[in-house]
Amino acid sequence: MAHSTMLHVRVDDELKTQASEALAAMGLSVSDAVRILLKRVVNDRAFPLELKVPNAQTRAAMEEARGMTKARATRFDSADALIDDLQKARQQ
Repeated sequence: MAHSTMLHVRVDDELKTQASEALAAMGLSVSDAVRILLKRVVNDRAFPLELKVPNAQTRAAMEEARGMTKARATRFDSADALIDDLQKARQQ
């Protein structure tokens, strides 16, 4: 296992609170975000893209897709079989 070291960063209390809340909505901690940032900087030799919390419409679509995946675990042998099944569902 690689050795780890403590990284101390001074930030405004309000910034830390707001960042913690936004990151928690993405399933990340502040430490996770810092590790991701540093890994990307090392790997890409550039500052990485910004991560955003999905808006309400996107979150609803993601939940709908998860529900559809759970409800329809059907596998198809061909694209034609998939299209046939979709057309039948559409007619119902």
